[in-house]
Amino acid sequence: MVKILYAVAVLAVMGGVFGAVLAIASKVFAVKTDERLPKLTDALPGANCGGCGFAGCQAYAQAVIDGRAKIGLCAAGGAASAKKMSEIMGVEAVEVEKKVAMVKCRGQNHLQKGIYEGISDCRSAMFVGGDGPSACPNGCLGFGTCTQVCKFDAIHVVNGAARVDADKCTGCMQCVETCPRKVIIPVTYNTDIVVACSNQERGANTRKVCDIGCVGCHLCEKICEYDAIHVVNNLATVDYSKCVSCGSCAAVCPRHLISDSNLRTDMDVVPAMQR
Repeated sequence: MVKILYAVAVLAVMGGVFGAVLAIASKVFAVKTDERLPKLTDALPGANCGGCGFAGCQAYAQAVIDGRAKIGLCAAGGAASAKKMSEIMGVEAVEVEKKVAMVKCRGQNHLQKGIYEGISDCRSAMFVGGDGPSACPNGCLGFGTCTQVCKFDAIHVVNGAARVDADKCTGCMQCVETCPRKVIIPVTYNTDIVVACSNQERGANTRKVCDIGCVGCHLCEKICEYDAIHVVNNLATVDYSKCVSCGSCAAVCPRHLISDSNLRTDMDVVPAMQR
């Protein structure tokens, strides 16, 4: 009995000693957390979308503290998050221009090379029939890979092509990264003049596969008084630093491809009844 009590006592003493050592060690070797970290994290939307280039909101906040990232990279939080973060860091607030994704294609008018019955994924479809079943080598494939990565329900496939709801889009650009055809690009939220085409084929070839694709006729280029639109690689391309949204190019486009409307009310907005 005495031996049992002795053993229990020894174990109790050892437990107390080890507990004390661990308590001291936790104090000595504790990693100090910058008090600004939780505040910066709270200033972010918590979407963890990766649009800033970091694994999540907390990782981005830590990078700002460490000087490895600048304030204003959070597209989802926009100007509001940037202002809060600037106040926490004690620096001058930065201006953040809202950008959204835009699909440069109206794919429902594409001809198809054949019937595709494989995995409903754009990247998988690219391996079938030479860059996918679409006869247009540059257009949206319409299998919705971009919709799967969007955490904000801002992009949907409508009539065979992806469309962006600019009011829901936060500009994280995950859809841009995942598109194998690279037909999704970032544009300023209030963009008025839009060329929704990625075609780079000659006009004769374009007419064979798409009834709306740019044929490189140069009419838009000739009428623009501001040198803001040029045909590059058979595709009309807008220089937004020069564009004044006069709409002349849209008026003369024989394919009615150039849009003269804000993205919120034009081709890239998914109507509520189609969502």
